[in-house]
Amino acid sequence: MIRLLLADDQALVRGALAALLDLEADLTVVAQVGRGDEVVAAARESDADVALLDVEMPGLDGIAAAAALHEELPRCRALIVTTFGRPGYLRRALDAGASGFVVKDTPAEQLADAVRRVHQGLRVVDPELAVATLAVGDSPLTEREREVLGLAERGGTVAQIARAAFLSEGTVRNYLSAAIGKTGARTRAEAVHLARENGWL
Repeated sequence: MIRLLLADDQALVRGALAALLDLEADLTVVAQVGRGDEVVAAARESDADVALLDVEMPGLDGIAAAAALHEELPRCRALIVTTFGRPGYLRRALDAGASGFVVKDTPAEQLADAVRRVHQGLRVVDPELAVATLAVGDSPLTEREREVLGLAERGGTVAQIARAAFLSEGTVRNYLSAAIGKTGARTRAEAVHLARENGWL
């Protein structure tokens, strides 16, 4: 029996996934959480074999939760199951130690098969997303540029971003300018939008 942990901030989605997966004779849902920062503790407590993680959750996002699982409980494999099939998310998830990445509209039998394959130590990736990821390539943004763009996404002024990132205003302007150039955007807002669409943020 493969023991599953479900992590999704939408209770309805968690419930639907649990109901679908519990129909499989060899799968059982042993824990459910609504926050990314609860994943490791829940996986440890429930002795889960595979954690199905949404990307966008409070506390920690699914990619950060996958990294924490990989580091603290490598025996529990992470499978990202998300609405947001963005190329940058796929690459970041795999780099973080996730064993698989599928989108939520995957048919139930394919999702169950993905869980089994991940449990066996195989890597499972949505094929359309894999092609899109190859086409888009790696994120051109440095870690600091990502951080500054992420702060800019919340609508802060340069001074507010500088305070939050512990940087000078001039340095923030330089990072924003570099991010705008690298994304091919014309404005800060457009750079944020493009980075978000590609899963670089």
